[in-house]
Amino acid sequence: MDLDPTRLRVMKLIQQKRTDLKNASLAIGRNAAYLQQYLYRGIPKTLPEDAREALAAFLGVPEESLRPPKTESAAEPALPPVIAAPPPTAMGGGMPGFSQVPELDVRASAGHGAFHEGDEEIKAVWMFPDAVIRHELRARTANLRIITVDGDSMEPLLASGDRVLVDTAQRVPAPPGIFVIWDGLGIVAKRIEHIPTAEPSRIVIKSVNPIYGDYERPTEEVNIIGRVIWAGKKL
Repeated sequence: MDLDPTRLRVMKLIQQKRTDLKNASLAIGRNAAYLQQYLYRGIPKTLPEDAREALAAFLGVPEESLRPPKTESAAEPALPPVIAAPPPTAMGGGMPGFSQVPELDVRASAGHGAFHEGDEEIKAVWMFPDAVIRHELRARTANLRIITVDGDSMEPLLASGDRVLVDTAQRVPAPPGIFVIWDGLGIVAKRIEHIPTAEPSRIVIKSVNPIYGDYERPTEEVNIIGRVIWAGKKL
């Protein structure tokens, strides 16, 4: 596809940063192919607010400089066009007081993990009450994603097939908790915490299931995608 002015600006800034699309994608909490898909396939059509803010911070430029002109964004839907938002009747009534949270077609492996460089496409849309997001979860809707756990290393806390709600704004393990991360080998849902005495900085990655051992990684090798703040499971 022909690059619009906003995409050309992003590509130029990444080149000036002397980095590449893969590392820039990981730095903003996305999969390794995210910015390549954005630039050359038009997915997403425009960068969502949280990705734009993270990319601006990474590149050291004002967030406003990465916003598309109004002519580019005027027709942009609330969600990428890979899936339409369900009609109000599918929710059992009206929509006021609820927000849409996308479920991504990305499985967080709670076993050993599998490297993933595919598209983060939306496969479903969940509706959460605004009051729950603000007061119970203390989060912003724009930062929330739902993904599926794959594997048994977090059992009995999280089982394979469970859905987890990830707050992509929470990327620092303080306090320690359950996070979705890319640990250098794959996308995994694990308990992580900093090792305060390590120099250079390291984090320990832990499982709940005792048959899986803990392991450590240099902090710079671990891309924290977000903190798990809610889980849904089938009984």
